[in-house]
Order: sequence, then C-alpha cells, then structure tokens
Amino acid sequence: MNANPKWLVDKNIDCGEILTGRRNSETQRLVKAIVVLIRNTTWRCGKLERSIVKNLYKRNKGFGKPEMPVNDMLQNFKLTGKKKNEFLDAIKRLERRNIVRILRIVN
Repeated sequence: MNANPKWLVDKNIDCGEILTGRRNSETQRLVKAIVVLIRNTTWRCGKLERSIVKNLYKRNKGFGKPEMPVNDMLQNFKLTGKKKNEFLDAIKRLERRNIVRILRIVN
C-alpha cells in the first residue's frame, strides 16, 4: 500500500519532498560535500550553528585543515532523521552568512 496520494504517485514525487522542499539528490549532494571554515564568528547564530563552527575551529586550531566532509560531521554529531535535516539547513545558513563555504564534489 502506498502512503502517497494518487496525484503524487502519477508524477513519481514523494510526500517528503513536498514537505522539505527538496529532492533526495540535492540532500545527498550536500552530504558528500566538504565544509570549509572562513570566519570564526558565531554572532547571531543558533546553538547548532555555534557547535558546527566550534567543531571546525578546533580542527583548525590543532594545525589541521579548517575543512571537514559533511558526512564525517554527521557521524561526529551522531545525527539521523529530522536532526540530520536541521543540521544540513544550519550549514546552508552558515554559508549564506559567509561563515563557511560548501565545496560540492562533482562526479
């Protein structure tokens, strides 16, 4: 039994895509991307954004690179489901504020 309404089944669209406003391929592309820290500032950022910047800064402070794959960050923060989507949205907000840069990997 399919949980999607008939008009969605005909167009091969999932209900989750309509609720989140994005397709699975876009989310998968973001998960495979690399996040690079540009500025160490968390002014007017939420708790999740601050923890992302803090994580990238600590990695940079130990003479490492200020970059980290999103997939590794998801594993470090132990996020799944709805929390994962909130995490990806937080990374996009940080990119809009020019705090981080998302480097998408092209196949």
